Amino acid sequence: MKYLKDLTPEVINGKRFVVRLDLNVPVQDGVVQDDFRIISSLPTLNFIHSHGGKIVVIAHCEANKGESRTLDAATAELKKHIPDIEVRPNLREHEGEKANDAVFAQELASLGDIYVNDAFSVSHREHASIVGVPKLLPSYAGFQLEKEISHLQQAFNPTHPFVFILGGAKFETKIPLIEKFLDKADTIFIGGALANDLLKAAGTDVKKSLVSKDAPDLSKYVNHPKIIPIVDTIWNNDAIVDIGMQTIESVCEKIKDAQFVVWNGPIGYTEAGFSAGTTRIAQAITQSQATSIIGGGDTLGALKDTGYLEHFTFVSTGGGATLDFLANGTLPGIEALG
Repeated sequence: MKYLKDLTPEVINGKRFVVRLDLNVPVQDGVVQDDFRIISSLPTLNFIHSHGGKIVVIAHCEANKGESRTLDAATAELKKHIPDIEVRPNLREHEGEKANDAVFAQELASLGDIYVNDAFSVSHREHASIVGVPKLLPSYAGFQLEKEISHLQQAFNPTHPFVFILGGAKFETKIPLIEKFLDKADTIFIGGALANDLLKAAGTDVKKSLVSKDAPDLSKYVNHPKIIPIVDTIWNNDAIVDIGMQTIESVCEKIKDAQFVVWNGPIGYTEAGFSAGTTRIAQAITQSQATSIIGGGDTLGALKDTGYLEHFTFVSTGGGATLDFLANGTLPGIEALG
């Protein structure tokens, strides 16, 4: 894989760079609410701009079904840093993007001379802007993509003790990841809605708690020696909404002695304000001596105003992409740059 940092100023000057970013950021009343992904892209954009390159950003943002959503708010935020940047319309407005349509990929490639992928968080998608365009232009990894790879790779040969913390939902999609880290990690803690599946498998009546629709047989994980057992939970309206503090403190005890921690996914129903477990774990990690890597948009959102995020060793821009990379060691968007 070739890296943007290796291009000389002479090569960059005067060239048009098609740069794939992830500008799928929260927007309210036309104003970006969290600019983390935008700020993460600036080293790449500033490098190109400072050496005389012209930048054409291609990116997407999500919209509810039947709605149209523009990149106007994200573009305005970007232009605060680089006023003369060009941002193309939302890629998801074109059906050729998700279909990885060759004609659409050619259309995107025609926008410039060199392609740069700095959108790690969508590099698990086989979309035209991720895997199609690199076939048509000289292609390079941007600075953020490079940082993501170098930091996340540490999980494959970690220092010990290694604590792996996994939250979120859909147990059926997380099995390969859990299996991989049962081998590599010393301790695993499973929270979020995933914990409800484990409790149900152990015979607990979880009532109205969110569980996976197609959870596989989880009996091997219920009393696994590496997986911290859940001994208490917090309920609201007949549903589990967070992990209890007795269990959380067991996790924090392991974190205290850890040398390496990877965490993806909130521990409780943070969107509804049940973030005590998530916040306490963040506090324990930042007070430890461990190298720490955190990812997942919901996790970051829950910790945004706590002051803890800046104390992690590395904060990944990815959610699903982070999990896929940890499970597989690569992503389609990374392979496309090879």
